[in-house]
Amino acid sequence: MITVPGSAQPAAAGDPAAAASAIHVTGLRKRYGDVTALADVDLVVRAGEFFTLLGPSGSGKTTLLRLIAGFERPDAGRIELGGRDVTRVPPYARDVNTVFQDYALFPHMTVAQNIEYGLRVRRVPKAERRDKTDRALEMVRLPGLGGRKPAQLSGGQRQRVALARAIVNEPEVLLLDEPLGALDLKLRQEMQLELQRVQREVRITFVYVTHDQEEALTMSDRIAVLSGGRIEQIGGPAEVYERPRTPFVAGFIGVSNLIQRDGHTITVRPEKITLVAGDEPDPPGTHAEPGRIRDVIYAGVLTRYVVGLDGGGELVVSRQNTEGPDSGEPRGSRVRLAWRPEQAFTIPSGEGT
Repeated sequence: MITVPGSAQPAAAGDPAAAASAIHVTGLRKRYGDVTALADVDLVVRAGEFFTLLGPSGSGKTTLLRLIAGFERPDAGRIELGGRDVTRVPPYARDVNTVFQDYALFPHMTVAQNIEYGLRVRRVPKAERRDKTDRALEMVRLPGLGGRKPAQLSGGQRQRVALARAIVNEPEVLLLDEPLGALDLKLRQEMQLELQRVQREVRITFVYVTHDQEEALTMSDRIAVLSGGRIEQIGGPAEVYERPRTPFVAGFIGVSNLIQRDGHTITVRPEKITLVAGDEPDPPGTHAEPGRIRDVIYAGVLTRYVVGLDGGGELVVSRQNTEGPDSGEPRGSRVRLAWRPEQAFTIPSGEGT
């Protein structure tokens, strides 16, 4: 069984810590033919938190979500929800709901009928269904739209309906499988804030799957970074960004610089580096390395400089465009790159592999 960097050790069976968690996964393993989708994964998701599974395609994040939902059976391991072993329990008997990227709304039903569908299946009285549906529509800021059909709504509105349908049953855990992937950037950013607001109001545990690093950093209480069916690191957004535990985490989350020195990988973020030109003195208390600017990339609010180091390797430096796009150093300029020692982290090259 692997040890997850940055995570608490999983509680033993019968441990009160396991019962207090919303989700407790132990030794979870899943293969598809010759492909290992998950390799002995341990995970604890705390009750009431916004927890994100982050990783590239094929990392195992969606497989983990589907195992928690009950859509797939693990080859080995145990899944507990609220302290109850649900490893062999079918999806409909688990206190979870899932929101998908494609909304999965019934096109022939109205918005209100879609939202109250699960309540009808559970034989909730009509008056109570209407009350819960109206409150769910208020929660997702779609009051008065209950009589419309899904085809009459925008993509963002349909996603809100899917969210309302999922939370109206008040599940213990809400699973969200890249729910904003089909939306354009501006609407996706708006929906990120809406999802955060709703989660805080309903106080349901959210487990969110995404490959978008910025989305994960923006929305999450904690993040599990997956690669190759394993969890590389678990921690809060600032922890996984500022203190990556493996080369993969450092390279996958945000823009990161990785320098090989003496058998170790040194990582420092572009915004932590000061670009020192000409006869300017190095900032006090910094480590500096000389190099030459290979490329200059203007990106609106900032400019990125790609600098080849004299000692080998390449670093990217970000500088805010406070004085206009032509105020920086041109391509080919000799510069020094300076950063404070505490802003760089050393990762043994073998870790996480």
